Amino acid sequence: MHALLTVKEQLTRFYTRFEAFIVPTLKFLAMLFALIFINSSVGFMSKLKNPAIVVILSLLCSFLPTNVIVLLSGLVIVAHMYALSLECAVVVLFIFIIMYALYFRFTPKDAIAVLLTPVMFAMHIPYVMPLAMGFVGNPISSISVGCGTAVYYILHYVSENHEALSSGSGSDLDVEGMMGGFKTVIDGILKNETMIAMIVTFAATIIAIYLLRKLKINYSWQIALGTGMIVCFIVLIVTSAVLDADVGIGGAFVSLIISTLIVLGLQFFIFNVDYSRAEYVQFEDDEYYYYVKAIPKITLDTPVVRGRRRPARREEADYDDEDEF
Repeated sequence: MHALLTVKEQLTRFYTRFEAFIVPTLKFLAMLFALIFINSSVGFMSKLKNPAIVVILSLLCSFLPTNVIVLLSGLVIVAHMYALSLECAVVVLFIFIIMYALYFRFTPKDAIAVLLTPVMFAMHIPYVMPLAMGFVGNPISSISVGCGTAVYYILHYVSENHEALSSGSGSDLDVEGMMGGFKTVIDGILKNETMIAMIVTFAATIIAIYLLRKLKINYSWQIALGTGMIVCFIVLIVTSAVLDADVGIGGAFVSLIISTLIVLGLQFFIFNVDYSRAEYVQFEDDEYYYYVKAIPKITLDTPVVRGRRRPARREEADYDDEDEF
């Protein structure tokens, strides 16, 4: 434990000292991985697959807000779809407009979730996102994770059926052929039972973890993670059976275990407290009595917390948002 705390303290100090360089680097890497995934899945426009273009776009995004990165990634996808067929481009653009409207309206701060969710799917550990967003987000984060999930399955569908979609594309004068192409793309994307099952499962997981970690009980975060893993697996089985979705339960279970271990490590860095030393602090001002549950963080030199009664103003209570009452 001491070694892990030492690593945590060193990483915290390193990030604080070099934040101005680390944040742009992380944005660059996020966009780079996103473009590599997009190009490997639906790289129909050869110009956008040029390594120089990929690097330039990634460098540009390192200085832009994350919301702009999401928009630029969407435009790259639409450009690839246009190179495949006009029908694909129009349908995907329309779906993206709807998703972006929901995303920018409700979860504009969760851009990284939209970017990372397709990447986690490609790495076969998609359950990292709902488990993590249950801790660092809120129930509305289901929208951003759901949008990222939809993006992955759209790319996967087009990648698996690009020959049929390309050959079925109608010319500008063949209106009947174009309408048939639109119907094929819409049915293939919106009637994807696996995508719907995953979106419902992720939403249920995020909500369950968020509600449990907010409980005023000891080890609420650990309980939330364990329960969230169980909820995720059960909901996945139920939705797969109801929707007749093509989900490998065995592979999903292994992926869920790996994802849980990853999120457990993340939890160590963002919320690591010593419940055995929890104390209750009482103080007052001219109008109220305050009863606060103080839980010390686990650090290399955690100070001893002593509860006492003293007059104080509300702003004198200094604790993190993650502290439990």
